[in-house]
Amino acid sequence: MTQTQTQTQTPTPREAFELLMAGNQRFVKGSPEHPNQDATRRALIAPAQQPFAVLFGCSDSRLAAEIIFDQGLGDLFVVRTAGHVAGAEVLGSIEYGVSVLDCPLVVVLGHDSCGAIAAACAAADGGQVPAGFVRDVVERVTPSVLAAHAAGHRQPEEILDEHIERTVDLLLERSRVLADRVAAGQTAVVGLSYRLADGSAQRVVIRGLDAAVPAAS
Repeated sequence: MTQTQTQTQTPTPREAFELLMAGNQRFVKGSPEHPNQDATRRALIAPAQQPFAVLFGCSDSRLAAEIIFDQGLGDLFVVRTAGHVAGAEVLGSIEYGVSVLDCPLVVVLGHDSCGAIAAACAAADGGQVPAGFVRDVVERVTPSVLAAHAAGHRQPEEILDEHIERTVDLLLERSRVLADRVAAGQTAVVGLSYRLADGSAQRVVIRGLDAAVPAAS
């Protein structure tokens, strides 16, 4: 499936995943195509949007979704919070993406050197908990840190993967709309870990694809 086809033909969950990862590979190799970023595309999607994926990621300024996945206007329905913590607003936004916009793919995107995870790790080890609403973010990440520690995982990448997987499972547990679409084969949920240094998005967990998807190289 080509990039232009996504506007007139809804891809399968697998096609959407492959389209997204192909864009990331172009970004990693330094050969982005910058698709769907011109005046023609802008005019084409002005009446309505038809994104092929919901991208729920961390708010970190280094995770600009359309750049790291080499996509353009109307391709991704993006929801971002610090530490990709999911509250009611996030769940409602994701449900809008899959039930109203008919997105066949939901991606949870975490990354290394995440400040929210680092703060939760520090708090779990007896450090100071941030004040204000940052505290709420840290408290929502802390269960992932504690679960990783309970499993004997102490390395940052292990804790990150735990948080990504727990976020994927939380979305499916709390959203009946999303869970039903995954069960029906209409939508897949994928957890990816982004590496800041090389720009690659690595697979952590997949829910809703009937066969294994090759890991990113």
